[in-house]
Amino acid sequence: MTGCSLHRQGIACAAGAVLLAATLLAPGPAAAQRLTYNSGQNISPAYEGWETDVDGSRYFLFGYMNRNWQERPTIPVGPDNSIEPGGPDQGQPTHFQPRRNRFVFRVPVPDNFAVEDELVWTLTVNGVTERAFATLRQDYFVDSMVRASENGAIGAGTSSPKIRANKGPTLGVEGGTTRTVRVGEALTLTAVAQDDGEPVSPRKRFAAFDPSLNRRWNPSARVTVNTETGLRVSWFLYRGANAVNFEPPQVSVWEDTRTGAYSPWAPHFVNPEPPADGTWVTHATFDTPGTYVLRCLAADGALDLFYSVTVTVTE
Repeated sequence: MTGCSLHRQGIACAAGAVLLAATLLAPGPAAAQRLTYNSGQNISPAYEGWETDVDGSRYFLFGYMNRNWQERPTIPVGPDNSIEPGGPDQGQPTHFQPRRNRFVFRVPVPDNFAVEDELVWTLTVNGVTERAFATLRQDYFVDSMVRASENGAIGAGTSSPKIRANKGPTLGVEGGTTRTVRVGEALTLTAVAQDDGEPVSPRKRFAAFDPSLNRRWNPSARVTVNTETGLRVSWFLYRGANAVNFEPPQVSVWEDTRTGAYSPWAPHFVNPEPPADGTWVTHATFDTPGTYVLRCLAADGALDLFYSVTVTVTE
C-alpha cells in the first residue's frame, strides 16, 4: 500500500508523520553542510583555471575557500602549504582571509607542461589536508568573461558589448616594493589606480532615474555571487603571522555576504567614490616585529590587479 488511509490507519499515519518530521529535523549530512562556523574549520585550495597573457605566457590561477567566518589562519610555506612541482613556494598566501577568495594568485605554467600533467597545491589547516589539481584542460581556460562572472559582476551565461570591451583597472604604488618600519610607526602606502568606468554600477545606473533610491539599492538575486561594481582599491595582509591595522578601514577583498558588511558582496553596499585624482592613501601599523607581505588590490567588480609590498618591521 502506498500512502495511508486515515480512517483505518490514523495512529500509524500520526506516528509516521512524527518520524518524518524527526528525520527532516535531524542533523544529517545535508543539514551539516548548511552549518557555518567562526573558527576551527579547514581551508580548501581552489584551482580556478588557466589564462594566457598578451605575450603568450600561461598561468595557473588559484583561490581558496576558508570555511571560517572569523578565523584567519597563518600557514607558512612548507609541508602544510606547498605547491609542486617547482615549489614548495610558488607565491601562495600564508595568511588566509575568511570564506571564498577567488583568483588570489597565479603560477607560471612550467615549460613543457603537458595536458595530462598536474600542478598540485596542498594545504593542511586545522588537521585537515586538501589539494587543488591544476591542469591545462581546455575547459579550464579563463578569459575576461569567466572572471567577470565568477567575481559576480555579471550572471552566469550573460554578456553585453560593454562588458566584453571592459578593460581592467591600472594600478601603481609609490615607493619601492620593500619597506622598513618600526613597531607602532605608521607606514604610508600610496596607490594610484584608474579605470575605464565599466562595468557601470547598477546602483548608480538605477539612481540616475531616481536619486532617492541611491541608498536603498538592492541588487536582484541570482544563483551566482553578486557584487557591486565600480573602481575600488584595498590593502590586506597576504603573508605574515600577525595582524596589521589599516587606516582608513579597507573595503573587503573576500566575499563577505552579510548584510551591513563593508563588502562589495554585501546587500545594500555602497561603493565609495574614488578619489578625484585617483590616489588612495592608506596607513598601516604593526604591533609585532617580523616580515610581512601587504597586497594592494584594484578591482572594478569584473577584473582586478594586485601589487605586493614586503615590509620588515623592527623594534
